[in-house]
Amino acid sequence: QVQLVESGGGLVQAGGSLRLSCAASGRSFSRYAMGWFRQAPGKAREFVAAIDWSGSRTASADSAKGRFTISSDNAKTTVYLQMHNLKPEDTAVYYCAAARSDGLPVAINIYEYWGQGTQVTVSS
Repeated sequence: QVQLVESGGGLVQAGGSLRLSCAASGRSFSRYAMGWFRQAPGKAREFVAAIDWSGSRTASADSAKGRFTISSDNAKTTVYLQMHNLKPEDTAVYYCAAARSDGLPVAINIYEYWGQGTQVTVSS
């Protein structure tokens, strides 16, 4: 059974940092791109960052550039999202996802597997 399990969310003050982790199991994700998405209350789920199957290329949303970094171990068993200088507008449920792709997909519908999400709340 494929599972993506996020952890590391919590409550942090504006300007603080968090590191999210996504533990992947149930199959090999070596040829999968991995992504992070987020969904704030009343808003659509949006792309945050992605890392390609090799771990050598990444992409991130404009809102994440310069503050968030996606990384993974070589086997893609764990994917991380390091977040610095957090802002209240970063408050959302953060989801990890996996896509059978050689690229860096940003579209939600490309991603095949999803985790249950972890809440990140940034207070002002």
